[in-house]
Amino acid sequence: MRRKIFVSSSIVIALMMIAGIFFSLPYYVSKPGIAKELSPIIQVEGGEEGKGSFMLTTVRMGRANIYSYVEAKLFDYVELYPVDAILHETETQDEYNARQLHMMAGSKLNAIEVAYKKAGLPVEYKYQGVYVVQVVPDMPAEGKLLPGDRIIEVDNQKFTSSENFIEYVGEKKAGNQVELTIKRNNKTKNVNVTLQAFKEDPKKVGIGISLVDDKEIIVDPTVSVKTDEIGGPSAGLMFTLEIYDQLMDEDFTKGYKIAGTGTIDSKGAIGPIGGIDQKIVAADKAGAEVFFAPNEKGSADSNYKLALKTAEEIDSKMKIVPVDLVDDAINYLQKLPMK
Repeated sequence: MRRKIFVSSSIVIALMMIAGIFFSLPYYVSKPGIAKELSPIIQVEGGEEGKGSFMLTTVRMGRANIYSYVEAKLFDYVELYPVDAILHETETQDEYNARQLHMMAGSKLNAIEVAYKKAGLPVEYKYQGVYVVQVVPDMPAEGKLLPGDRIIEVDNQKFTSSENFIEYVGEKKAGNQVELTIKRNNKTKNVNVTLQAFKEDPKKVGIGISLVDDKEIIVDPTVSVKTDEIGGPSAGLMFTLEIYDQLMDEDFTKGYKIAGTGTIDSKGAIGPIGGIDQKIVAADKAGAEVFFAPNEKGSADSNYKLALKTAEEIDSKMKIVPVDLVDDAINYLQKLPMK
């Protein structure tokens, strides 16, 4: 009898433990990720690798379960965020993932453009359509388009940017139909969608999607940036530095392990990111000696200030360097003595 009770109790406990893994709470949890060397990821044709390395830094983000919730309560640098702090209103997890991947794609394009122009090399773009990032519920595109679809034509007409697409559709009336040519999973298909007025602005019509440009950058020498499933725009600065380093004869790494974070726009300005404290922890664990952090023009609550505070808390020997422009990082590296 006691054995039966013991076995039954063990099964119940095991089921509860399994349920704890798969039962999602209304939170996301983030924790330090990794610091990953960029030279295996980025290859400029004919480019030379430095004696040191540039590294991107990541955070691990996912939906919280019971165990990760407890972990966030017990350990430093593990954070909880309400779902609505991560997902946009009405946004699904698939749409969030698509948004992150497309932000990464935009970050790569900006990094290539900035690095090549900084190296004095020409840059051109070839527009291929637009990517669907989000589908608005209760609008005509729902059930017909999916996040990640690429729209390459509308009414058998090609367009050169998302602005052109929005202008074309916006000139039509509610009830009009448009034929979209889309690519999904490398297959092309046509989809007919009827336009509808937006509830928040009845004077405007659309199909109910948010979108970003799908464009190919044309440079010589060629460059490839393989990021797999890494999402978000925060690696822009480090992409730029790695590409620029491979384009130039000078070794900007000077033999050091150099990590950092920050978005990059097409003019070389560096923007703030989330999880800077967790990225400091990841970079320190990977042995980074220098860390570039967005300065936000000296703001009191800047990424740089939090990075500096975190480095002190974990007793890191990394040099934390504030940067507002990619030129700030390059100037620092030029003055850095060879290791």
